[in-house]
Amino acid sequence: MKRIGVFVCHCGINIAATVDIESVVKDLEDYPGVVLVHDYKYMCSDPGQNMIKEKIKSERLDGIVVAACSPTLHENTFRLACKTAGMNPYNCEIANIREQCSWVHKNKDEATLKAKLIIKSIVEKALLDEELEPVKVPVIRKALVLGGGIAGIQAALSIANSGHEVILVERQSSIGGRMAQLSETFPTLDCSQCILTPKMVDVAQHDKIRLMTYSELEDISGFVGNFKVKIRQKAKYVDWDKCTGCGLCIEKCPKKAPSEFDQGLEKRKAVFTPFPQAVPNKPVIDHENCTYFKTGKCQLCKIVCSFDAVDFDETETFIEEEVGAIVVATGYDVYPVLNMDEYGSGKLPDVIDGLSFERILSASGPTGGEVRRPSDGTVPKEIVFIKCVGSRDPENHFPYCSKICCMYTTKHAMLYKHRVHDGQPYIFYMDVRAGGKGYEEFYQRAQEEDNVIFLRGKVSKVYQDDDKVVVCGIDTIYGRNVEIRADMVVLAMAIRPSKGVVELAKLLKIAIDQNGFLTEAHPKLRPVESLTAGIYLAGCAQAPKDIPDTVAQASATASMVSNLFSQEYLLHEPLITGVNEDLCSGCGVCVTVCPYDARKLNKEEGIVEVNEVLCEGCGSCSAACPSGAAQQKNFTDTQLSNMIKAILAE
Repeated sequence: MKRIGVFVCHCGINIAATVDIESVVKDLEDYPGVVLVHDYKYMCSDPGQNMIKEKIKSERLDGIVVAACSPTLHENTFRLACKTAGMNPYNCEIANIREQCSWVHKNKDEATLKAKLIIKSIVEKALLDEELEPVKVPVIRKALVLGGGIAGIQAALSIANSGHEVILVERQSSIGGRMAQLSETFPTLDCSQCILTPKMVDVAQHDKIRLMTYSELEDISGFVGNFKVKIRQKAKYVDWDKCTGCGLCIEKCPKKAPSEFDQGLEKRKAVFTPFPQAVPNKPVIDHENCTYFKTGKCQLCKIVCSFDAVDFDETETFIEEEVGAIVVATGYDVYPVLNMDEYGSGKLPDVIDGLSFERILSASGPTGGEVRRPSDGTVPKEIVFIKCVGSRDPENHFPYCSKICCMYTTKHAMLYKHRVHDGQPYIFYMDVRAGGKGYEEFYQRAQEEDNVIFLRGKVSKVYQDDDKVVVCGIDTIYGRNVEIRADMVVLAMAIRPSKGVVELAKLLKIAIDQNGFLTEAHPKLRPVESLTAGIYLAGCAQAPKDIPDTVAQASATASMVSNLFSQEYLLHEPLITGVNEDLCSGCGVCVTVCPYDARKLNKEEGIVEVNEVLCEGCGSCSAACPSGAAQQKNFTDTQLSNMIKAILAE
């Protein structure tokens, strides 16, 4: 029988306040297989780890159980300590008596008993653990970045500047993302395009970056360090190799359609570039609105193009690439105004969302930067800004805070005053969250210098009355009803994950949270990693965030990718689910349930084969196998049975 050592952590008072550590130690001293039990206040500290190393050597331990916090936090720490002491690290087990015991109980006797049972069950597991060795995996030192907003741009540039190749995929015809639609940025009020455009140009000119706009990820296979991806390039109907971007085709095109970039406030041509500073600055033809594709007539763009760049017969193409890491920076969408019944459901022309107001404020926008009412083009003298529209509303919409609304609404009010000096902005707010550097000062400046009136309270109704938009709300500070006959209303709509992110998450086999945002491996210790090795997260795809936080996270993601690429080879966890060929009937049930395509049926041999590098040890196949041939290493049916018996023994 193995010689097992048990080390019980007090975790300060996190565990010791609810669990009687002395009673736990005494109870385990005579447990079969346990030759040593020690407790320490902070087992993860250097003295705690040194004690473990010393006892492994002096007591000739074959395995250890550390009763402490979640293995997500410190399992690698203790495994490394075991490896340093000469023990196979996969003979180290963690008994979680903090998150799964002390933190969820108040009764000390019950918590103590539960801690004992948890530890005993893990001891039973440790007794049958095998000595395992990680699988070595080669690394392809090329990264794929999905999304060409500021997060994707920053990640791509940082990875490329580290000397690694990058493929940047953007589904629109230009990079820039939502930041390109902004007028100015808070709290410095510097021009969005002025700080973004140089980075966009850097991406296009970087010799390590391959820019693929108007493209989407179609398929993916493989594993960390060795992904195979298929990218779909949509038909542009313009040969960019021939096109010089002169714009003559755009000028002559007679067909117009609402501009997505300008939030439908202005029209664009059927052949278009989304905005003047677009990168690449070359047009595409909108298949849905082009007269030729609808009627077979026109072709004026083709006639006027002296470079023969227009090609109506172009079809979508597929490109396959091999990459070692993937960065998901797919950004966000704005929750549609039409979902807000109390605010007109998008039917009131002078009730718009904040992103539309950004386009009105922009010098390249539909009004050239002048604040005008969408309904009649007049200058609004009173504007009401409403915050938290769709956000922090668990009963009707979304429970989370969209984070940027407080500051960008304040920015909108200030910029409105800078353009309409005799205008009066009002802001309805639940509370003000000014958590970034310089944000509180920015908020104070809006009140003191720009005479922005802040009204604490929610708006109950917005409706049209002649040429005015009536806003009905309540001022909770003074306890009075408020009714404002405004010329215009701007809604700070909730930030939502971008369209298609659920399908993308399924394709990449990464998790999303209850609100649809991509889930990080750990909110504190692994904030830019997904639960799938080699796939990283950046920007608002992971959660709402402002530009500084987005750039910081993208840089952190790039650092993780560069760290991955710096290794000669990767070590893949050996805790995979193998196949007992003597028991395997070749039914293929495990093949159908494997989410990682790690199992293949060998029809000639009549057995299932496992690609150990692809297997993530999720256990789906083990649960589905009718013959018991699929056994997860160090978590076999026998181990599981013994663990259950240990818990039920009391």
